[in-house]
Amino acid sequence: MYAAITGVFAGGLAGAGGLARLLGRNPACQTPLDLAVLSLASFKAARTLAGDEVTSFLRQPFVRGQAHSGDEEPVEGGMHQAIGELVTCSRCVGTWTAAGLATTQILAPRFGRLLTWSLAAAGANDFLQAAFSAATSKAND
Repeated sequence: MYAAITGVFAGGLAGAGGLARLLGRNPACQTPLDLAVLSLASFKAARTLAGDEVTSFLRQPFVRGQAHSGDEEPVEGGMHQAIGELVTCSRCVGTWTAAGLATTQILAPRFGRLLTWSLAAAGANDFLQAAFSAATSKAND
């Protein structure tokens, strides 16, 4: 099961690379700023996919009980368990989101850039909200 998931990941990247070559898209044109934005965007996307209530419908078929109950555990057995482990782990699904966002930036640059920068801004917002909350809590103490 894990080999199949890894094969899908590698095959998807290989296919995207081949399509980028056919379309004359050069992934080498990415800058360090693009990497920083992609990193923040994939962080936000992974946290959203693996834990937010708004995406619980995606995790529901692969977890025991109700998704977003706070203690999601993958169902046991077979491919459903392997996918459950993937979609409930922000680090695991983060790899997939980073690859998807990077691929989108290469194959559909306008849409990919809009999506990636929007997610990056939302990720920065998460950090700013946490910092503001911590600062006001400290000030109130």
